[in-house]
Amino acid sequence: MLSWIITFLVIALISGVLGFTGIAGAAAGIAKILFYVFLVLLVISLVANALRGRPPV
Repeated sequence: MLSWIITFLVIALISGVLGFTGIAGAAAGIAKILFYVFLVLLVISLVANALRGRPPV
């Protein structure tokens, strides 16, 4: 999932430099949403592993 975030972030940066502000805004928005989804899944994973008694890796 982090690779998708980086991909959309690079697309946003390149299109922003080239002047395509609509595409840059959309790609940045998608990257932001994916980043927050990744953070939520990370927290859920850490809590689930803590409840099972597994130490974090």
